[in-house]
Amino acid sequence: MLKNKTIGFIGAGSMAEAILKGLLSKNMVNPENVFLINRKDQSRLSEISQKYGLILGRQKAEYIAGADIIILAVKPKDVTEVLQRWGNRLQDGQIFISVVAGISTELLENYIQNRVSVVRVMPNTSCAVGLSATAISGGKRATNRAIDVTCEIFSSIGSVVLVNESMMDTVTGLSGSGPAYIYYMVEALESAGVSAGLHPQTARLLTVQTLLGAAQMLLKTGKDASELRKEVTSPGGTTMAGLKALKEYQVAEAMKVAVFKAKERANELGKQLASL
Repeated sequence: MLKNKTIGFIGAGSMAEAILKGLLSKNMVNPENVFLINRKDQSRLSEISQKYGLILGRQKAEYIAGADIIILAVKPKDVTEVLQRWGNRLQDGQIFISVVAGISTELLENYIQNRVSVVRVMPNTSCAVGLSATAISGGKRATNRAIDVTCEIFSSIGSVVLVNESMMDTVTGLSGSGPAYIYYMVEALESAGVSAGLHPQTARLLTVQTLLGAAQMLLKTGKDASELRKEVTSPGGTTMAGLKALKEYQVAEAMKVAVFKAKERANELGKQLASL
């Protein structure tokens, strides 16, 4: 369905590149059918175009109106400017996908007057390796076809769930920001290993493989995390000693607070833009 579609990215940051990389690596789109627009950093456009074999010179406004699918991937603070510039150039039947944290479909639809299907998506940067956890919700004018196309795009670069839009800020706090939480924990585990005498490379290998193995156990066994944790925790053993320390330092509570703080920030960003 996507192979012959024209896809335009507004924004050329890390998320746009991650999505693009995932789509191209899965051969879902043709490079010649993809273009990017990024007003503030032309060198970034050249860099990505050369890196992924895109056609240079296709960053002009007329391509917006002719694209089948537009993916908005800018910083939240830039959304209003982008919508004011491009919103009235969109045409009936186009699909407008936003991956911007905190921005509601209602706000987007206020700037897009034509019968354009607006879809809100929250992926994460693991889409660059085809392993994103992505949530999708459609706006009031989103057609079933638009939802199907959006699911096709993002299921090609990871797992997809459909959620009510009221849950999207929570998704942002959990899986959207989630990779950073995991990287933070990996840093901490590696550092602990090095502090205990391991070579940094050894500590990294053991930590990453442990993370990968634990994730696969969750996926392949279908067991809850609590059940798997109990299976490897012997009374009076080493794992119990480690878990006791995590509980004493309230690691679980810290993770909960992290998700809620990120959720709150996503909500704040949306409110700030809606008030402009």
